Amino acid sequence: MQFAILAAISFCHLLNDLVQSLIYAVYPLLKTTHHLDFRQIGLITLAYQITASLLQPFVGLYTDKRPLPFSLAIGMGVTLCGLLVLSAASAFMSLLAGASLVGVGSAIFHPESSRVARLASGHRPGFAQSFFQVGGNTGSSIGPLLAAYIVLPNGQSSLAWFSAVALLAIVMLTIIGRWYKTHLTHRAAKSDKHADHGLPRRRVVGALAVLVALMFSKFFYLASLTSYYTFFLISKFHLSVRSAELHLFVFLVAVAAGTIIGGPVGDRIGRKYVIWVSILGVLPFTLILPYADLAWTTGLTVIIGLVLASAMPAILVYAQDLVPGRVGLISGVFFGLAFGLGGIGAAVLGRLADATSLEFVYRVCAFLPAIGLLTVFLPQTHDGRAHRAAAPDLAATSGALPQD
Repeated sequence: MQFAILAAISFCHLLNDLVQSLIYAVYPLLKTTHHLDFRQIGLITLAYQITASLLQPFVGLYTDKRPLPFSLAIGMGVTLCGLLVLSAASAFMSLLAGASLVGVGSAIFHPESSRVARLASGHRPGFAQSFFQVGGNTGSSIGPLLAAYIVLPNGQSSLAWFSAVALLAIVMLTIIGRWYKTHLTHRAAKSDKHADHGLPRRRVVGALAVLVALMFSKFFYLASLTSYYTFFLISKFHLSVRSAELHLFVFLVAVAAGTIIGGPVGDRIGRKYVIWVSILGVLPFTLILPYADLAWTTGLTVIIGLVLASAMPAILVYAQDLVPGRVGLISGVFFGLAFGLGGIGAAVLGRLADATSLEFVYRVCAFLPAIGLLTVFLPQTHDGRAHRAAAPDLAATSGALPQD
């Protein structure tokens, strides 16, 4: 395992998602400054996440055939442009444009960075994905904290200060790109071998459809918290904006912790078991949440974030193993689904909140984890011990690892 590269790409994921999370974190500021309603807040999220989701599979499909090591730095440059547009936006359409640019940057960054994590993983792909993704989750959790103490007191224009974060990421991604290019040169001298899991095509397609349904459950529910949790706390418990942002920070820290757990546990006991627990396991807590007091709300959201987040590394590696040799495409599709479903969820739930109330939204969303029952239709593959027993070969560096 190339741990230095894995740590570097995870840190860049932290910087990337820190910048992107500022969009969510400054919603209360933008709502007040630009007199936005919840529908418009949802549309900003939609512009960002749909842009990312539509482009990511195409980026992944293209780079499976023609890897672009330095596209990582280019994608971060696009994110930087979007951040600067957001910092200077004076109209709703400018906010949409800035959010869309950040989405384009994300679409370029995620498939290739996920491939780098897989290249550096050796025979522990679950751990590598968790370590890579926890960087993003950590960045997402830091964003609201920085927004509370930097952006809210200093106004929308202070978003431009975070261009230094994007510039640091560009430098690091350029260095990673050099390693990536050298690694690809060595790989080109070898013949690739794709692991065969022995499942018929029909079974693979069915399993992927189940994973998509599980992603819908996970990210629609997460959209209700990432986009509207602060408003829910302000409305129901009369918290200040800063206090609500701190509660969002605590929830996102729990999400980061859950992410780092899911991959290694999947390496050890198998991805399917992790998926079972992480989706269906939160159902009792989501059902209680709409009726809880402030202390219980804080505790329940921590549990929900911790358990639900453990699903993503397991789902992604499980899907990559179902379609060996297509790391970029699968990463693009599933990261794209994460952004797209989150964006659609934010828009739909925003309209529902305008028509009813945020408490009603959380009562409806509470049933989404029940979709986790579909996990029963996933084929049982080999458990994670197969990875530890097998020595990593060059096929692993192309994304074709022994099956989970």
